[in-house]
Amino acid sequence: MAWYAYCIGEKQAFPELARHRKPVPLESVLGVSGNQVFLYPASDLAVIVSEHNPSEALNQKAGVDHARVIADCFQHSTVLPFRFGTVFNDDEILRKSIRSNQRQFLGNIDKLRGKTEMHLKIFVDDCCGKEVERHLPADSVGREYLTNLRENATRTRERQTRARAVSFQMHRLFMPLDEEVSCRLTENGKMVLDVAHLIDRKYVERYQNKFATTSAMMRECLMQLSGPWPPYHFVHKLTRSAHQQAHAVPQSVAAPSIPVLQTAPTLA
Repeated sequence: MAWYAYCIGEKQAFPELARHRKPVPLESVLGVSGNQVFLYPASDLAVIVSEHNPSEALNQKAGVDHARVIADCFQHSTVLPFRFGTVFNDDEILRKSIRSNQRQFLGNIDKLRGKTEMHLKIFVDDCCGKEVERHLPADSVGREYLTNLRENATRTRERQTRARAVSFQMHRLFMPLDEEVSCRLTENGKMVLDVAHLIDRKYVERYQNKFATTSAMMRECLMQLSGPWPPYHFVHKLTRSAHQQAHAVPQSVAAPSIPVLQTAPTLA
């Protein structure tokens, strides 16, 4: 039997597993394709799974269902989300994967216990105005080509400087435990900073209040907030660091991208 995997949690957080050594249904929780979700015991861990037919295609709704199950489990336990689409072909492969990486999983749970992720999206006017970057063919020659290279490089540096300044300001205002930041340009001439902040769960309300005052103060930016979420970005960060030290951890354990979380409330 193939198992579709959602996340790893703490066995002690689910009383249903106290007297069982076999998978136990997680009451009132349905997963991908409407399948019953199970708690699969693995030593001190619980793997949240559902039965899966490998011939079934995973669509956008499946991505939303994946995120919803993880969010439900996050209400009871610290979780380590699996990447969307992770499937174990049988029980033996599932048990072997968890057993061989159990020490790292337990260590990551300890690091993320009591923490949550907040996600900021910040829209900033492009500091380079409406100037359009030109990309001349590489085989072009002459003054125009070199001038074009210099102008594009200058615009890139100005955008990077602006993005770093906004990112630093967000860090100083919110003082997260950890953060992940990315930046991109939109077609309508704005820069978008995606900022994931790791904070203590007990400070969520304080964070939301800080967001309200910050968004009112920074009128030159449009800000959106979503969360609290399971710490997707920071599970990925811990897993990535472990890969750099040793290659024992399966790549299936990683953070799904934030766009999967289409049910996220927007507070802006």
